[in-house]
Amino acid sequence: MAEKMAKKAAETELQLRPAMALLPLDKGRARRELSEIAAAAGEEDLPRLVEFLSGKGQQQDLLAAISDLSPFLRDTARRRPAILDALFDQTVEARLSDIGDAIALSARAEAVTENGLMMDLRLLKAEAHFLIALADLAGEAETSLTVRRLSDLADACTRAAVDFLLRDAHEQGKLRLPDPEDPARQSGWVLLGMGKLGAHELNFSSDIDLVVFFDPAAPAIVDPLDATELFARLTRRLVRILQDRTEHGYVFRTDLRLRPDPGSTPLAIPVEAALHYYEGRGQNWERAAMIKARPVAGDLAAGAAFLKELQPYVWRKYMDYAAIADVHSIKRQIHAHKGHGEIAVKGHNVKLGRGGIREIEFFVQTQQLIAGGRFPELRGRETVPMLGQLAARGWITADARDALARQYWFLRSVEHAIQMVADEQTHVLPDSDEGLLRIALMLGFAGEAEFAEAFRASLQQVERHYAALFETAPELSAGVGNLVFTGDVDDPDTLQTLHRLGFHRPSDICRVIRGWHFGRYRVTQSAEARERLTELTPALLKAFGQTRRADEAVMRFDEFLAGLPAGIQLFSLLQSNPALLQLMATIMGAAPRLSAIITRRPHVFDGLLDPALLSELPDRAYLSARLAAFIEGDRAYEDVLDRLRIFASEQKFLIGVRLLAGSIDPTRAGRAFSDLADLTIEAALQAVSAEFAMRHGRIAGGRVALLGMGKLGSRELTAG
Repeated sequence: MAEKMAKKAAETELQLRPAMALLPLDKGRARRELSEIAAAAGEEDLPRLVEFLSGKGQQQDLLAAISDLSPFLRDTARRRPAILDALFDQTVEARLSDIGDAIALSARAEAVTENGLMMDLRLLKAEAHFLIALADLAGEAETSLTVRRLSDLADACTRAAVDFLLRDAHEQGKLRLPDPEDPARQSGWVLLGMGKLGAHELNFSSDIDLVVFFDPAAPAIVDPLDATELFARLTRRLVRILQDRTEHGYVFRTDLRLRPDPGSTPLAIPVEAALHYYEGRGQNWERAAMIKARPVAGDLAAGAAFLKELQPYVWRKYMDYAAIADVHSIKRQIHAHKGHGEIAVKGHNVKLGRGGIREIEFFVQTQQLIAGGRFPELRGRETVPMLGQLAARGWITADARDALARQYWFLRSVEHAIQMVADEQTHVLPDSDEGLLRIALMLGFAGEAEFAEAFRASLQQVERHYAALFETAPELSAGVGNLVFTGDVDDPDTLQTLHRLGFHRPSDICRVIRGWHFGRYRVTQSAEARERLTELTPALLKAFGQTRRADEAVMRFDEFLAGLPAGIQLFSLLQSNPALLQLMATIMGAAPRLSAIITRRPHVFDGLLDPALLSELPDRAYLSARLAAFIEGDRAYEDVLDRLRIFASEQKFLIGVRLLAGSIDPTRAGRAFSDLADLTIEAALQAVSAEFAMRHGRIAGGRVALLGMGKLGSRELTAG
């Protein structure tokens, strides 16, 4: 009899083993929310679940607390109580395994349509998402298992969508798959998971970062010339399948911006073109990003071959001083606080803020970049195992390994709690007392004060180890603040720094500077030029920020860079000559006409290099001597006219610069503009007369006189 009762009791218990008790924000409300889920279970004809939710016990208390703390999970349980009911018969692990199988089968079902697949993936993903969160909050699953489960779920959904699209392209005759039953094999479509997806470290409401390539020589490709358009189209459909919101929600938001130069490349890039880009123009942050790259869907063998080919680029066998300096230049963009100032808990960004997750990841990746070329065991994708390897090889202490590993998982659990409240992709702690208490209770703390103390201690510990990285590299942005332009998203601290420096559209400024680093302009195509520009950027931004129109100044400087043939000399010059940098900023920020001249004719900038520019007065004798030197020699007629145009535009520009810098007054500037006009007209007349005489001869005694009228006549010409 006792055995029968025990069996019955077991049947009315969920196969969930809570390892900790959670407290709700409001006990009464929590029980009411559980009753609402029970009512929904009744409507779905789930008597076991109704009876269970009406009872009392540890599991019911846990579910009540979770319903109160996470509106997202409560609403999911109310909409689909059958998800909970399934846990009477299966553990979370077993159910997740079945969901994985169902996702794989959904793409292969007979007569499956794109809309049908979208619905299946959304329903299956929502169930898995709920179960992963439930096991995490119950303490049944460690955070390390939670991130692995979320990553496996993203892999499965992406593969299902890719398999469906490949088979669909095969049926339409766009591809010729060697094996339609295994569509991805030898398809040539390569999808690499980047960032947290690549490392199997996905967070609860994460985007998935994908980079998409294709091999035009793959057996499945019918027409190599059509391949770019075909795979770009398939990639667009993939994004739609995964991220479009329907009545069933979405699967995963998908981000493709980590591909080479995303502003000017197609969604799917030929493998050869990608290799050429990385080897010629790839930046160090892209090398760091490739550490975590992993083939997640499509032609996995082709993906593995691509990464193998890329190894010499990512993992330098011998790190020369220039390469190490380049890695340091990434570090020096980031302001190491070294423990100064109190860290606020409310509103703190757990990922990007001081002592946050990014600092731990960056701590590991910079050392992997420096040492991974010589030590293959340092090439792993996952953060915590790599901390272990760095310690084993003596790159970091055992204390740093243990502290950073412990705080990494703690901060990841905080990040998950923040996202489980409403399934929003945010990393920022609430700034209200109730919001902070909610997070504290979700993590099993007794209250917000206890959580705040543990959280602050965690950040300080991370910050201490992270700051040690900077002891060998003086801050690039000393006295300025964070200036991080790597990656593809705006760094919050950098936006604040730019705002403080005087910029009104900091996000636009970030976008422009990221463009410099992609090497789209001739001036930034060499790694050395980009390194110099990285070093110069804080001083540039400081100077531009002090002008009246800081944002426009950067935009004009960007146009100026776009027209330059080379940049190393210019960047070195500006770096070693603060006065010239200040003058450049003044021109770009306060004188649209002058900056337009520089932008259209970058060569006029050479005139600024004259050290006597601001001390010499542009009087008639000075201009006459300069003009004579500029057009001396036996020159063809057209060449003389071309050189006169260049001379006039350069000298107009330099007179304007002197006026702007205050070294001459407007009256003297008017005389200088008029003298320049007189001299140029006279030289042009001489050239025309000589050319006319050569072609047609001269009229005996013939003379020509030109009269200057208006402002030219009164010697009051202006810049316009």
